[in-house]
Amino acid sequence: MTEYFATVARGLEPIAAQELERLGAQDVRPDFTGVHFSGDRALLYRVNLWGRTLFRVLVPIREFFCPNAEMLYREIQSIDWEEYLDPGNTLAVNCTGSNQKLNHTHFTALQVKNAIVDQQRDRTGERSTVDPKDPDLLLNLHIHGDRAILSLDSSGNSLHRRGYRPAMGTAPLKETLAAAILELAEYSPEQTFLDPLCGSGTLPLEAGLKALNIAPGLFKERFGFMSWRDFDLELWQEIRQEALEGQKEELTAPIYGSDRDRSVIQQAYLNAENCGLDAHVHFSIQEFYHLEPPAETGILICNPPYGERLGEVHELGDFYKSMGDILKQRFTGWTAYILSGNKELTKKIGLKSSKRIPVYNGSLPCTLLKYEVY
Repeated sequence: MTEYFATVARGLEPIAAQELERLGAQDVRPDFTGVHFSGDRALLYRVNLWGRTLFRVLVPIREFFCPNAEMLYREIQSIDWEEYLDPGNTLAVNCTGSNQKLNHTHFTALQVKNAIVDQQRDRTGERSTVDPKDPDLLLNLHIHGDRAILSLDSSGNSLHRRGYRPAMGTAPLKETLAAAILELAEYSPEQTFLDPLCGSGTLPLEAGLKALNIAPGLFKERFGFMSWRDFDLELWQEIRQEALEGQKEELTAPIYGSDRDRSVIQQAYLNAENCGLDAHVHFSIQEFYHLEPPAETGILICNPPYGERLGEVHELGDFYKSMGDILKQRFTGWTAYILSGNKELTKKIGLKSSKRIPVYNGSLPCTLLKYEVY
């Protein structure tokens, strides 16, 4: 059994912990912006392939006392790097956290890289080059107080970049947050799903992937662990094949997304094509004011603008009021979830929420509000 650490967005640790348990992880312990867990190599591959709410899966290899740059260099040099990479392999280092002496992540990452390539040069006369975009070995150093944890990053590119979404709207919701919102809203594939402010389609597409049991990692061309020395190609192919065979052919209930902006709906179509959902998820160009429920009951989830980036707050007040009116008048029998980053605007909805769940959209504290429309 190996110890792993999955990094997640702030506030989503309990959701990520549940997801890891469902995937078969052992010793699951949520922490700040991450979850500790353990398992075998098959689990590591499976979590990277299936993780809907996770950013990265790290494999810690060393924890040490690290008050300053000299100590950091010494500790990194004491690791036998021949175990992990040849001079012919490329390398990159990500650094998070800081302390009094190591307070610049770029400088800290440079110290780690220098310690590794100096060891290689001393031993072989050659050294690895740095490739920040697509390295053979990606390392993560996290500093907290006078302790440091060095990990191998098994994911490579962050898992929220599913690979199906080259096209993005102006204020895109991260795929991982969209997936977490579906969990928090207890979305079930048996319910008709509607996002009337869908932008480039992230919420409906994540709902589609979940409903058809499609692993989000299937669209990624590569993961960090694929260039590791112990990469087991046969095991990986087996896990991938298993995921492909477990996909469903048809949706149990329809999924709809609409938006007033033609160009973002075109992006949504493109994204749907990229993840094979173009025949399953229905997108349309529609003004919110003309919205009619596509079924007698269902779940409506949306992320309206909250005056951070799109439109200014005073203009949005009227929109929020009409949003409440439309839900009240037309969506009886539905459950609605609205993600809001602005308390003043939320008040304008004029409906009593039955649940308020704190969430972060990036660094912005938001609330996911639940409305039962009777």
